Formats: sequence, C-alpha cells, structure tokens
Amino acid sequence: MNRATKLLVIAGPTAGGKSALGLELAERLNGEIISGDSMQLYRGLSIGVAKPDAAEQRRVKHHLIDVFDFSVPVDVYRYLELAELAIDEVSLHGALPVVVGGTGMYLKALLYGLDELPGDAVVRKELDRLYDNESGEAELKRLVRECDPVSYDRWEKHRRKLIRALEVFRVSGRRLSELQSGEKRLRCDAKMFILLPEREELKRRIAARTAKMLQDGWIEEAGSAIKAGLLESPTARQALGYDIIGEYLSGRLSYEEMSDRIITKTWQFARRQFTWFRHQHPEGEVISYPLDVDKLCAEIELWRGMK
Repeated sequence: MNRATKLLVIAGPTAGGKSALGLELAERLNGEIISGDSMQLYRGLSIGVAKPDAAEQRRVKHHLIDVFDFSVPVDVYRYLELAELAIDEVSLHGALPVVVGGTGMYLKALLYGLDELPGDAVVRKELDRLYDNESGEAELKRLVRECDPVSYDRWEKHRRKLIRALEVFRVSGRRLSELQSGEKRLRCDAKMFILLPEREELKRRIAARTAKMLQDGWIEEAGSAIKAGLLESPTARQALGYDIIGEYLSGRLSYEEMSDRIITKTWQFARRQFTWFRHQHPEGEVISYPLDVDKLCAEIELWRGMK
C-alpha cells in the first residue's frame, strides 16, 4: 500500500449498520470488502460476530474472513500485514478496496501506521502471565495508574492495552501516552465514513440484533465454539457474548438474564467505540440515519476521480 492508494473505509459502532452500507457501496462502486473486525478473522465465529453470510459474500468478494483457528493469537501487527496485502491485491485488478469494521485500533494502524514503540518479548510474556487474567487485573490497574495515569484513564477497561503500557514503561522508563502524542499523517488516499446512529436508535438496533442472533442459532454456535476451546484461546476469547452464553449453557443464567447481559455488554462496547471514532479519526466524515446512499456514491466517485 502506498500513499496514492485509494481506500474507502466504513467504520462505526457494533450493530450500527456499517456492514450493510459497506456491502451496498462496494456493490455499486466495483469494490471488494476487507474486514476491519478482529473477530471475523476466526473460523467458527459467524452469527455472534455478524460475519457476512454466504449470499452476501457472493454479492461482493470479501477478504480477511475465516482466516485463523481459535488457537492462533492475532494482534494489530498481523492484521496490518494481511490487510495491506489484501488492499494491494484488490487495487491491482482495478477494484476499490472497501474496509468495513469497528475494531478501532486496527483501523487506526491501517490508516496511520504503527508507533515505533519499545518492547521486549520476555517482559511481555511475564506480564501476560501475571496480569492477563481476572485475578491479576486489580494489581495491573494499580501499577499503570502509578506509572502512566494518562494511559490508565484512556484504557481502564482494556486489559491488553494496560499490559502494553506497563511493558513500554518497564522497558524504556517512558510513558506510552507520551510516546504516542505526536501528530500523524494518513498513509494513503483514504476516504472514511463513520456511521454513528443516534444513541437511542443504536440501543434499539442492539436489542433487536441480539434477539435475532439468539433465534438464528447463536447459542448452538457458542456451545460448539466453547467446546472447541474458544474461552481458552489467546485473542478469540474476547468475542462479545460467547462467555455469557457459556454461563447460560452451564445453568448459571436464565435465557432472559443471558439476553439482557449480552445487550448491556454490547451497548457498553458500542459506547467505547463512539468515543474512539469521534476522537481518533479526524479524517472521518460522520454520517447518520437516514442515509442518502446516492449522495454518498456521488461523493465517493468524485473523490476517486481526483488525482
């Protein structure tokens, strides 16, 4: 991927409708979709991660879907490598790469590149052993709050990011928040739409989508995935809702309790995505319902024609 590469990005919170919009735009504009969702990379997770179904994948070619088994740890570096290859492949045969997803860290890395931050594999392994679990989380938060309060305030609910902040401080003696403070430039000619529905509308969509997913077989899918080791996997275990369904299957929750907890946890995640996309992507054009897809297509075509 080079600075002249044309890249369309459709981002936003979960359940906001970005996948449907991305599919329609890609179909109308000779595009191919590249997933920007960290969980769609995994085989065996479909209903619960809103993976495009077979009919949708026939309508438009998709990339970075069903790439890995649960046992494979995938981080932003691996995603970036795969996404750049896919973008180059799509661009090479004259189609428009359309990145669709809500994993903010992946999208920011793709658009701006990765910080050249210090790290140490031995230190990271030890920190993972000590703190990448519920029993070590309180101590992890205490340590990061002391050494890098800005990163703590930013990532209080993100265990992996707190571990990374602690690793950087242990290795370099410098705060991650300070090292990331520099202004960045886009790495390519990107046009980004951020689909942010009104909050009450998004709450309604989350509740409706959760009910449909559960009716469509999410419980059975989650049971199979858990038996296959999902909840012990390095990164795939972060997929929303599967652990809650596991509690239901073990008899610890009623159906209604399970559904309510999934809706609540999804809404909490969506709120964090709202905050991320409003503050981390100044290049993005915020759009909401009702959508004028004809107008969006005209705007994109004008951008594509610009040298």
